[in-house]
Amino acid sequence: RDKLVTGVQTCALPIFNKKPMKKNKIIIWALSLIFTGKVFGADPVPQPLRIPLSKDEKQYLQFTLLNQVWLRGNESNAGTTVLGELQKNTVDLGLRRTRFQLFGEIAPKTFVYFQWSQNNFNRTVAMGGNRKNTFFIHDALCEYRLGKSQQKIGGGLTIANGLSRFSQPSISTIVGLDVPVFAQATVDQTDQFSRKLSVYSRGQVGKLDYRVVFSDPFPIQSNGVVQPVLGNNATFAQKGHHWQYQGLLMYQFFEHEQNQTPYMPGTYLGNKKVFNIALGGIYQKGATWNLVESTVPTKKDTAFNNMVLLCAESFLDMPVNKEKGTAIHAYLGYFSTQYGHNYLRYNGIMNPATGTNVANLATYAGGQYGNAYPMFGTGHVIHGQLAYVLPKDILGKDAVCGKLQVYSSATSSSYEALKNKSLLNVSAGVNWLMPGNRSKITLDITNRAATAFYINNDFTIERKNTITIQYQINI
Repeated sequence: RDKLVTGVQTCALPIFNKKPMKKNKIIIWALSLIFTGKVFGADPVPQPLRIPLSKDEKQYLQFTLLNQVWLRGNESNAGTTVLGELQKNTVDLGLRRTRFQLFGEIAPKTFVYFQWSQNNFNRTVAMGGNRKNTFFIHDALCEYRLGKSQQKIGGGLTIANGLSRFSQPSISTIVGLDVPVFAQATVDQTDQFSRKLSVYSRGQVGKLDYRVVFSDPFPIQSNGVVQPVLGNNATFAQKGHHWQYQGLLMYQFFEHEQNQTPYMPGTYLGNKKVFNIALGGIYQKGATWNLVESTVPTKKDTAFNNMVLLCAESFLDMPVNKEKGTAIHAYLGYFSTQYGHNYLRYNGIMNPATGTNVANLATYAGGQYGNAYPMFGTGHVIHGQLAYVLPKDILGKDAVCGKLQVYSSATSSSYEALKNKSLLNVSAGVNWLMPGNRSKITLDITNRAATAFYINNDFTIERKNTITIQYQINI
């Protein structure tokens, strides 16, 4: 593995033997040129796409882009159909996320951030609509820094949230294949893909990191989905409007986390020594509604429920051995999610299916086909992650071949609508982090609790698997 080809060290890829033939030498040479940036003239140390706006470059505009391509095999939930045909298994290709960002300090103490993106673009995207209309504005915020401190006030369409770091995740630094989406508690219900029209204050004071957010939520009627009929179990209210109040307070034991944007990193890959504990919450009056028994016989009254979401979490990310490049990551969070009586919502990430032939399912909770499972609900959730960056030269020289990170995660949820039955979803995989950390390849296997929930509140549970290969680029 230490043999040099045209002056560039090669990686220990298993498809090549120790004495490659001429054809293999050509392939290795081409891959090595790409990995070291010689084909495209890239600097081995990534440089940002940045335009200075002042002589001292303190004012600037920076452009970034990200693309995540998923190739996936999925064991379908019982009764799953794709365009009317029964499919026990599916294979699909899609763009989980595509991001274009423009941000920077355009004047002293004045920061702007814009993001134009699309999500979940696969063969089933925009069924009944137009697949060419999937890009939309994610973020558009303006922010002002107070004096020389790290206290900031801002407003606009923003992902700045309370509750948890995973309510405002930095997508390019995800540890596993995906974030725990349940922490984006109102995603695409009363927000725009977890972004809300908000005014906020955020900053760092000593070892404390804080954010306080006041949000004006969107009405549920504008989320592009036909709304369920008011019933016995809570759904988002279609009458009345109240602001949403959010807060997150974090204590940082070691190094401070980044504070440039509202997004919170998934991992620093050992580049920082970070250990935090945090408390977060979201409150909204009258967020959901449901029918309750009336004092008048044969009639029912409408009850409005306050949404109260709370989280206590810890986050550790630090080097283990700097010389070897090893690093550890660990996260543990407890969530109390009180949406209202028996609230339950299914979600299938970039769902590869379109329907089900199972009768009497509770359709108000969302589609139960494909890879969907009960992701949101009134109850309790515990989520944990563990990851480890392997020694940097395990594939060859780190600057040429990159490094590997192995990970696992588990989510245990118990929801009122499912009689507080514990549901466990687990995943494990490996990230191949390319040199310069501009791209990575992920191999992930996920096992989920595929739950069929019926209109009479009965349910059944099966175990289903999904295998995904992801290629992510981030510039």
